[in-house]
Amino acid sequence: MMELFEKGGLLMYPITLGAVLSLAIFMERVYTLRRSKVVPDRLLHALRELLAAKKLSEAEVMCRQNNSALATIFLAGIKVEKRRRERLKESFSEAGKSVAAELERYLNAMGTIAGISPLMGLLGTVTGMINVFQQVTAQGVGDPRLLASGIWEALITTAAGLFVAIPTYVGYRHLITRVDSLLLELEEAATSAMDYLEEE
Repeated sequence: MMELFEKGGLLMYPITLGAVLSLAIFMERVYTLRRSKVVPDRLLHALRELLAAKKLSEAEVMCRQNNSALATIFLAGIKVEKRRRERLKESFSEAGKSVAAELERYLNAMGTIAGISPLMGLLGTVTGMINVFQQVTAQGVGDPRLLASGIWEALITTAAGLFVAIPTYVGYRHLITRVDSLLLELEEAATSAMDYLEEE
């Protein structure tokens, strides 16, 4: 592997760095985007019971003691002074934007890595092929095996770029789907909270 890495040239370094970064982002996001951490069922049921009983101060304390996205959403509604539906919608919407940004953190970087890895690999192949043909121009074809060796060495970076890009893109799409699912659950929870909080 080290021999292939060295033959791939300088562009193998940013491709490898991209692989390490994408793996780190994926692992961190998988841990962070656990449903039990974003939309805890126990907290959701407890808050609904408190809101139904109009125990807003207790619900607020519970939200402040919890660092989940659900608690952030519910707290935004509880803090509204005159709880008309329009005001509640506006408050939930602002909190939702903040939560969505937090859930989507680093995903753009992962998508960028998936997009540029094959391009860096292609760039490495193009520069490698330029070197091969410069040698052919200077020395002639000579031994065809040397020409073939130069070509396959030039193709190493393209293979490396694709090797990084494909799993990175799959992981990126998986995380995007998970975020969308969690945001939908949070939206449904906010709608139910609005029904409890809206003043007559």
